[in-house]
Amino acid sequence: MRLFLTAVLFVGGLFFAITGIGFLLMPQSTAPALGLVAATAEGWSTIRADMTAYFIVGGSCMIWGAWRRAGDVLLVPAALFGIALVGRVVSAAADGAYDGFVIPMIIEAAVVIVSIMGNRMLPHHKVEELAG
Repeated sequence: MRLFLTAVLFVGGLFFAITGIGFLLMPQSTAPALGLVAATAEGWSTIRADMTAYFIVGGSCMIWGAWRRAGDVLLVPAALFGIALVGRVVSAAADGAYDGFVIPMIIEAAVVIVSIMGNRMLPHHKVEELAG
């Protein structure tokens, strides 16, 4: 089970990190796939900065946690994707549902669950141990 969990964390993190790189290098082609379109250069700058940060930080922490067997860093993607899930629930209540709105919520919930499971099952290290 631990090996499977580690693999899921690593592959998922890799997917999210690559998505973040896509937002950094090609936001005009990556953003519409998630329903994002900007009207101005300021909007594209915001999409490029915020989405890159979200996906690269979340994905990198999943990769790091899986690679180094470090449960502590998995709280970061759990928090990021958990807050995103809450935002989607609020948006569904406030703005209404749209076709396919459940799929991103399932993915975010799965990331939260897998990250928390990893946090519980993988060892916790001191910062000095992770650096060396």
